[in-house]
Amino acid sequence: MTNSESPTSKTITDSLHHTIVVVGGGAAGITVAAQILQQDSSLDIAIIEPSDKHYYQPAWTLVGGGAYRLEDTIREEKDCIPTGATWLKAAAKTFEPEQNLVILQDGRAIKYDYLIVCPGIQIDWDKVEGLTDAIGKNGVTSNYSKDYAEYTWEVIKNFQGGNAIFTFPATPIKCAGAPQKIMYLADDTFIKNGVRNRSNVIYGTPGAKIFGITGYCESLEKIVERRNIDVKYKHNLKAIIPQSKEAVFEKTTEAGVEEIRIKYDMIHVTPPMSAPDFIKNSPLAVKEGPTKGWVDVDKYTLQHNVYPNVFSLGDASSLPNSKTAAAIRRQAPALVENLLAVMASKELGGKYGGYACCPLVTGYGRTIMAEFDYDCVPKSSFPFDPTEERYSMWLVKRYVLPWLYWNRMLKGKPFEADMLAGQKS
Repeated sequence: MTNSESPTSKTITDSLHHTIVVVGGGAAGITVAAQILQQDSSLDIAIIEPSDKHYYQPAWTLVGGGAYRLEDTIREEKDCIPTGATWLKAAAKTFEPEQNLVILQDGRAIKYDYLIVCPGIQIDWDKVEGLTDAIGKNGVTSNYSKDYAEYTWEVIKNFQGGNAIFTFPATPIKCAGAPQKIMYLADDTFIKNGVRNRSNVIYGTPGAKIFGITGYCESLEKIVERRNIDVKYKHNLKAIIPQSKEAVFEKTTEAGVEEIRIKYDMIHVTPPMSAPDFIKNSPLAVKEGPTKGWVDVDKYTLQHNVYPNVFSLGDASSLPNSKTAAAIRRQAPALVENLLAVMASKELGGKYGGYACCPLVTGYGRTIMAEFDYDCVPKSSFPFDPTEERYSMWLVKRYVLPWLYWNRMLKGKPFEADMLAGQKS
């Protein structure tokens, strides 16, 4: 497929130089490019993205719960590229920021004046021993890949009892609530199918709390207690043994780390994740500390801490908040304002305050709309207690947010009825 097939974007030329180069054509890359072009349609922008498909990943939990069709989460990438942008259908290999170059896997060097880095997150399936071979069969699944989300539903709806394990890894992940969401949908399905009384629902997490934000944490603790879910804190999944159907956890105790093996009849694995390798190994990455390997940017301005003509947003950035599409929607305007300021030799005025939103699906027809910022306290866009389960928020999650994503966010347009407004942050 060539870019000339797209009626909405410029035809690729032989030029290897663009004013603005965006690495990544997912939620972050498309949104920020569209917003820049809304501000100035004459700007020369190229988007580097190897995939010919674009995915609405927040709905994969609902696919795994039988409440959404996988095909409705997929669009052609060419139809998402903003009008006026050039699509370079290729993968980035590395960066040479001193020379303002992005080196592609095919050997081409793309020169830029300004760079936006947002290639998303890398899923490290191989960091759980045995998972790569076990995934997708015999009750081992994960909604973190389109290849297995439908299988998740097959496993859940056909579950006949036993141990149903759901895990959270010891790394940052995209949508930190998703490992729990599918568990609650599974629990509802087990009840509906009459198998809950012979099922043990187990949640294994390396954390000491079920959720990191006060207020939402307490609500979720009540929910797992009400549902009689066995939460195993300080349990980090290290291996899957498909022959014996065992999950191997490392449990952290005061005495050290011990190995715990739990039999499973089904297991939904949230795999470890990290910045893409080509980011980790580049001059753009944080060198030390808790955000090592992620693109090194100021958490408020989204400008690189070393190279002032480089910006980053989304999952690959070092921003210390939840990696969600809603966070991207708030990061993009701040980045665009600051990028245009740099281009005009003006002071940076845009500020991102860490806003993120995680619609915590707590069952069919029930959702807690968890909104928060860098202060890690509940922050609601709605005139009610945000820590409570609500049917209205299920409708927002199931119907409103997908429409806003495809029709507003990716178009670079503000939401007329902004479901994620809150205070400006």
